[in-house]
Amino acid sequence: MAGPRVLIAGGGIGGLALALTLHEIGVDCTVFESVRELKPLGVGINLQPNAIRELYDMGVGAGDLDRCGLPAKEWALVGLNGKDIYSEQRGLLAGYNWPQYAVHRGRFHMMLLEKARDRLGPGAVRTGSRVTGYANTADGVVVDIAHADGSATRESGSLLIGADGIGSAVRAQMHPDQPPVHWGGAVMWRGTSRARPIRTGSSFIGLGTHKQRMVIYPISHPDPQTGEADINWIAEVTFEDPGEWQEAGWFKPVPISDFIHHFEDWKWDWLDVPALIRGADTAFVNPMIDRDPVPTWVDGNVALIGDAAHAMYPTGSNGASQAIIDARAMGVAMLEHGAGAAALKAYDDLLCGPVSQLILRNRGAGPFGLLNMVDERCGGHFDDIDAVVPPAERAEFMAGYKAAAGFAIEKLNNAPTTIAPGSRVLEAAE
Repeated sequence: MAGPRVLIAGGGIGGLALALTLHEIGVDCTVFESVRELKPLGVGINLQPNAIRELYDMGVGAGDLDRCGLPAKEWALVGLNGKDIYSEQRGLLAGYNWPQYAVHRGRFHMMLLEKARDRLGPGAVRTGSRVTGYANTADGVVVDIAHADGSATRESGSLLIGADGIGSAVRAQMHPDQPPVHWGGAVMWRGTSRARPIRTGSSFIGLGTHKQRMVIYPISHPDPQTGEADINWIAEVTFEDPGEWQEAGWFKPVPISDFIHHFEDWKWDWLDVPALIRGADTAFVNPMIDRDPVPTWVDGNVALIGDAAHAMYPTGSNGASQAIIDARAMGVAMLEHGAGAAALKAYDDLLCGPVSQLILRNRGAGPFGLLNMVDERCGGHFDDIDAVVPPAERAEFMAGYKAAAGFAIEKLNNAPTTIAPGSRVLEAAE
């Protein structure tokens, strides 16, 4: 008798992490990706230590990650006067058993795709195939697939996992009355420039206020000859009246002149923001959007992971990390309950509530809330930050966010391996 077969809608980071996890635990799966050809799109993202831990256990090593980016050494928030509000070491330097990585999203995605095809076979990821709908059956699920050539087919499986992003068709069927995508008024312009890294050489810097800020960090090792690296930057402005900005394009290329006027005077002796922005070949604009939490990510033999489940503001740098955690949590649930509806319920019970709270916490600025706090108390300019926000208050704020996001250091370092080597679903289900 054939074993369970899981159908995965979406070949992004979450979908591929799940495919690799299912292969590891002995569950057959097929990934259906809507685009004809997956390409290394996007700019920088951060992978937190809780996600790196899982990647290592999946056989994605430091060498793989170093080809996509580099370990982060510092996380810092800086006021409008160029002075530090808060800084801390990250990853191994902070005492974690695993590093934090800043990577180029596209290069990381392509690395996962290569591993999935190598391990599962070239036919495991079917491009040009978009999941448009599903129907639960007595023993699994039937899924409608629209193909890029205009044809349509139906596939049967044990489970369907919607990893099809913020515009998920699976989620739309599961929650037909969900509100539209939520935009709170913030617009982001993203780009990468070749420049010398600042501070530690691998620092994540948040600069400004909730109304207007920059995020800057390197996503490649420096060139040994020039000392320059790929520097990822995000320029962000929040409009008081969201009606002021009505562009609906997602990751749309725009000229630098469209937005650089917001940051022309952001110059300090250690950083020239307009020069950094002008160093980019191309900039992309997109609104900072998320979706309201839903009460469940499961409908019978169907579940959501990644952005399909919990699209969130990138303020906590944990969207991709959470997608990887989702995949591993689903793997554990299948080991305990078999590859069926009971596993999906256990996964939902574990993550839906806490991650829904994280969505709302990130909507409230996430760890960047310290910038807002300083702005409210002194307008972003200060002589002594301790007199504005005492050290204990800053530390408590950051500890609360790390706990909510799942990478509190003591808890993570002392946690047992999520999936023990050699674990197999079929053995667990016997």
